[in-house]
Amino acid sequence: MEKLKAIFKKIVNKETILYIVFGVLTTLVNFVAFKLFTMVFDKLISSQLGVHISNVLAWIFAVAFAYVTNKLFVFESKSWEGKVLAKEIPSFVAARLFSLGVEELGLIIFVNFLHFDSKVFHIPLINFDLSGEMTAKIILAVVVVILNYFFSKLIIFRKKKAPEQGKAE
Repeated sequence: MEKLKAIFKKIVNKETILYIVFGVLTTLVNFVAFKLFTMVFDKLISSQLGVHISNVLAWIFAVAFAYVTNKLFVFESKSWEGKVLAKEIPSFVAARLFSLGVEELGLIIFVNFLHFDSKVFHIPLINFDLSGEMTAKIILAVVVVILNYFFSKLIIFRKKKAPEQGKAE
């Protein structure tokens, strides 16, 4: 039981709670932008192509929001020095590009092969209809949030270990 408590304490802490809160907000930024862009592109071009263009544009908005909130509030990387930003921003964007690739691959599978774009999912508990594209986005958002947390925690905003004091060299 003590091991379970220790694991829980290690997983559920200020950092992970803030990551989830800002992850939800980032996801909202992504979803709202995605919905607005799909409304525009559905009228201009094919639905399948519009979904992918909308997803990339929504991703850009979400990544900008996520970088600032992760840097300041989640991982508390307070430095705005050029050398710090020169390390963080490319790493952050590269990790997010990777997760965008995962999301795009997922959308291709859901929309082009499983034809989620022509489906509506009804949620009876709240009497709500959810488009297939948005259902796919929700499923993929969970995968992307987990991937992005590990990239941010282990690579981008990794805290340097302080040198141990008192050891003979």
